[in-house]
Amino acid sequence: MTHRLSCRVYYEDTDLAGIVYYANYLKFIERGRSEWVRDRGLDQGRLRDQSGIVFAVRRVVADYLAPARFDDLLEVRTDLRELGGARIVLDQSVWRGDRRLFAAEVTLVALGPDGRAHRLPGPVRQALAGGA
Repeated sequence: MTHRLSCRVYYEDTDLAGIVYYANYLKFIERGRSEWVRDRGLDQGRLRDQSGIVFAVRRVVADYLAPARFDDLLEVRTDLRELGGARIVLDQSVWRGDRRLFAAEVTLVALGPDGRAHRLPGPVRQALAGGA
């Protein structure tokens, strides 16, 4: 099931040419991921405090397809592609209406208190899979 998050392009998001600066797409999809996790009933702060587990981006493969501009209303879409022992792979994209502007495959890893990959606890795995 696709998670959707609306966001507006503000002046601060744009470059000298008036289009969204490329690195800001990563911020948009970060917000989408955070809300995707929250909508699955997980509080990342509580998860960190109780188990020491945090999510870190390991890899991003991105395609910039078309520019977004100041005041555009965008939609960040997040879909779970793969859920491994400690790894989560998401498909994320940014849309303006029916036009896809940006697409990314994002690989996350769950890290334990020691900073090393840590297997996801059963309830966390179930929530991320959509069965919370």
